[in-house]
Amino acid sequence: MKVAAIVPAYNEAERIERVLEVLVQCPLLHEIIVVNDGSLDATAEVAQRFARTHAASDKPPVRVLNLPVNRGKGGAMFAGATATDAEVIAFFDADLIGLRPEHVCRILKPVLEGEVAMAVGVFRGGRLSTDLAQILVPYISGQRALLRHLFTEIPGIERTRSGVEIALTLHFRRQHYPVAMVIVEGITHTMKEEKLGWARGVWARTKMYAEIARAFLRYARLSDLRHKLLLKREE
Repeated sequence: MKVAAIVPAYNEAERIERVLEVLVQCPLLHEIIVVNDGSLDATAEVAQRFARTHAASDKPPVRVLNLPVNRGKGGAMFAGATATDAEVIAFFDADLIGLRPEHVCRILKPVLEGEVAMAVGVFRGGRLSTDLAQILVPYISGQRALLRHLFTEIPGIERTRSGVEIALTLHFRRQHYPVAMVIVEGITHTMKEEKLGWARGVWARTKMYAEIARAFLRYARLSDLRHKLLLKREE
């Protein structure tokens, strides 16, 4: 099965290269797609330079997809998913710290071996704040592998912005698709407050939580509606 890694990135020029360096070392990947989501910094230039540098190597090729206007994480992920013909896609955040090739393979294997429709990487042993968040709400993790057609068929997934992971979770749960939680040791990511400063970081985090809440409410309602329709059919 062809496998593509998709890296949605917004203003990640300082961090994205370390993630790409790891992804190109994973033997299970056939291509890597960076989706530059309307960044205002040099994210596109850094990713394109990396792609050129590795073009002649035996590593998986890196492509850069530039979106002129920011679509949010869900929109960037959807753009990447529709730009490949890979049967399996894997999403990785552009600001990860501590990612290793074996982490990538571990997340991919349950899907490639046909055990599940989606595998979600859950952080442990990286940073207390991210570890705690993923213990409490593991299904918001951005590191996951899944069958591509199951992602692109989700209604409105391209409009979910930061709520994309919770929308994915609710959709898969509603459809009863099998999902595996995969523990990945030693990974964390750069906090918004570290990227933007305390005030702007808190505002960005608040906005992200609001987008997650909107996606939860929307897809939870869709789940309830489907359940009611099924009950009516059974009557």
